[in-house]
Amino acid sequence: MKFDLISTGAGEMSFTEHLEELRHRLMKMLLAVVVGLFISYCFIDTIVSFVTAPAGKLYYLRPAEAFFIYIKVGAVAGCVIATPIIFYQLWAFVMPAMNIKQRLWLLAITVLSLGLFASGILFSYYLVLPLGLAFFTGFDAQGVQAMISMENYIDFLLMLLLPFGLIFELPLVIIVGAGLGIITSNGLKRMRPYVFLLSFLLAAILTPPDVISQIMLAVPMLCMYELSLLFIRYILQR
Repeated sequence: MKFDLISTGAGEMSFTEHLEELRHRLMKMLLAVVVGLFISYCFIDTIVSFVTAPAGKLYYLRPAEAFFIYIKVGAVAGCVIATPIIFYQLWAFVMPAMNIKQRLWLLAITVLSLGLFASGILFSYYLVLPLGLAFFTGFDAQGVQAMISMENYIDFLLMLLLPFGLIFELPLVIIVGAGLGIITSNGLKRMRPYVFLLSFLLAAILTPPDVISQIMLAVPMLCMYELSLLFIRYILQR
C-alpha cells in the first residue's frame, strides 16, 4: 500500500510572497511568546514551586539571584506556553495547506509534535531528574550537606528538560521525511550503527555529565528510531 503524506496541490508562490508569508508567521510567533510570557508571570509563584519541588530546599547566594531566576523561569515557561502556536506556524509555513487533505495532515502533525515534545519534558522531569539529583547529591561525606543554589538547579533542570523535549520529536521528523520520499526503511537500517554511536555522543553533549542521564536520553532515542523504522516499513511501506 502506498501512502502519500503530502500531496502537491498547492499553488506556486513567488520569492517575495514567501518572504511576506514568513514575516507574517514570525510576527504571530512573536505575539504568541509575548502572550505566553504574560500568562507565565501571572502564575510565576506556582510555576517556580512546581519546577523546584524535586530539589527540596534551595538557596540563593546573591541578593538578586532569586529575582533573575524568576525572570528566567517565567521566560522559559512563556515560550513553552507559546509552543502550540509556534509549532503550528512552523508547520503551516513548511507545508502550506491548500486543500482539505493537507489541512488534516497539518493538524495531525501539529498535535503529534506537541504530544512528543510534552512527552519528552514529562519523561525527563518525572524519571530522569530525580535520578540525576540522587546521583549528584549521593556523594555527601559524613557531616557534609549539599546546598544547591536556585541558579545551579534551574540550569541543571533546563539541561535535562529541553534536550529530551527536542529528541522526542525524532519519530515525527523521520516519518515526515519518509512521506516526502527522502527517507526509506532500508536507508534507516543501513544507518543504524552510526545512529547508535551518534545517540550516545549527543546524550553526552546534551545532558549533565552523569552516566544515568546520558543512558536515559540515548536509549529512548534509539527506541524511537527503531519504532520509526518499523512504522515506515510496515505502515508506510517505504
